[in-house]
Amino acid sequence: MKSIPILLLAGVLPGAAQWLNYRDAQTPTKNGKPDLTASAPRMNGKPDFSGVWEAERTPVSEYNSFLGERFAQQQVDFNAMTKYALDVFWGLKPEEEPVRPEAVAIQRQRAGVDGPSSRCLPDGLPASLFILFFKIIQTPDEIVMLMGNGAPIRQIHTDGRLFPPDPKPAWMGYSVAKWEGDTLAADTTGFNEDSWLDGFGHPRSKTMHIRERYHRRDFGHMDLEITIDDPKYYTRPYTFNTHLNLIPYGDVLEYVCSENEKDRAHLGGR
Repeated sequence: MKSIPILLLAGVLPGAAQWLNYRDAQTPTKNGKPDLTASAPRMNGKPDFSGVWEAERTPVSEYNSFLGERFAQQQVDFNAMTKYALDVFWGLKPEEEPVRPEAVAIQRQRAGVDGPSSRCLPDGLPASLFILFFKIIQTPDEIVMLMGNGAPIRQIHTDGRLFPPDPKPAWMGYSVAKWEGDTLAADTTGFNEDSWLDGFGHPRSKTMHIRERYHRRDFGHMDLEITIDDPKYYTRPYTFNTHLNLIPYGDVLEYVCSENEKDRAHLGGR
């Protein structure tokens, strides 16, 4: 059983962030309800990913089997995140994780330390994809992600540009993508090293690449494959898969972490 990370998600994340009761006329319906199995919309011949999405939630029983029943006593909001927000290597035995000694040393330094979000700093990537939800706005030349956890806006450029030659390290990195049939293949690098990959404190380097493959199966469901490639800290690229579910009639509202924030006073010098 792994040690339980200190996460204060429930204290710093907003509640229901939806534009209440607004029914988008473009959402297909069946028997008066959103038809999530209808065909995916398209833009210029490609799937249109626009909408509010959340990563498939992890059953409480799975948390307990992997972390032990003490995890529930941490008062973490299970519905606010998925297992990959806690551990990108979820399900692997410690000896199976492709972690270099340099990464293990950093994790040990972070053991028992509150993560960046507890200090009102961004969760970064890939964690922001697995906390609360995010809104995608798609145009012919770029895809914009508005993160529900207050992380910076993310831009994924699809206009054929290359990475900037000397990027300033960023929380969300720099993303370019291309279409492979109906699948969007995105590549992101240029990260800073201040954010953690997950709640267990796995580190990331400035040269890390995070590769994502998005495939919208139908109106309400999307497959997501993520590969973490960082030779500085990991012995090999590591890939895992998850699913995204559309939140019909949803929206992402303004969220400022430090507004009405009550946790920092209890953190002390940690």
